Amino acid sequence: MLWTILGLLLVGLIAGFIARAIIPGKQSMSIVMTIVLGVVGSFVGGFLGFLLFGVGPEGGFLQPAGIIGSILGAILVLAIYVFATRRSGVRTR
Repeated sequence: MLWTILGLLLVGLIAGFIARAIIPGKQSMSIVMTIVLGVVGSFVGGFLGFLLFGVGPEGGFLQPAGIIGSILGAILVLAIYVFATRRSGVRTR
């Protein structure tokens, strides 16, 4: 159980880091938020993979397709985060 949690955190860190490197602009996130981004991205990627392809995690979570899905999910979650927190260019006085 401990190795599963550590594996998820490691995959989350890698997926979050890659997503932050791909999405342009500055994201003010700590390392913990990067891990959370990657873990949430893993869930999103896994859920979308299940919806699109009907494939579950029977073979284990640390597969190449699962890691790629985690990265794509993290990119999607980060893009939504950046869009939601983007400041408007209109200023009021």
